[in-house]
Amino acid sequence: MAQEDVTATATNGAAPVETPLVFTEIKQMLIVEAQKVGDAVTFYKSAFGAIESGHSLYPKRKLDQELPHVLSSELNLAGSSFVVCDVSSLPGFSTAKSEGSRVNHLLGTNNVEAAVAKAVDAGAVKVEVTEAEVELGFKGKVTDPFGVTWIFEEKKTENVVENDENKEV
Repeated sequence: MAQEDVTATATNGAAPVETPLVFTEIKQMLIVEAQKVGDAVTFYKSAFGAIESGHSLYPKRKLDQELPHVLSSELNLAGSSFVVCDVSSLPGFSTAKSEGSRVNHLLGTNNVEAAVAKAVDAGAVKVEVTEAEVELGFKGKVTDPFGVTWIFEEKKTENVVENDENKEV
């Protein structure tokens, strides 16, 4: 929960009381090639079931008939959110594909094989998991069309079953 940034002044002319600095969230920012945000959003929805929670559009278009150019989009995935941004809107930044940058995400799932297969079907490339990665518990890995590597680890989900015999009456 975010705290309000309020400075209170005492009635007797005392110095203002400063509110402490509070960070409310952290998000990963994925930077993709110019005009590829829409493609990236489609991929992440298809491969991982991401849900788009908002986006911003480029304000200028040559013709009113042109489809709007998406500059950024916020996606929710597995209880976290990340922002996909167009590199052309961020001078001085580079994409995951360029300049040898490495962007990796660790994604827990109850079925690594199905997650890898779904990502590959959506356009990712399967990458072999190294022995060291296996020792860390990683069981699958893909690189998406935008240069981002997704590493999968198996997370068992517990099914909660109520036992009628133990219920109080």
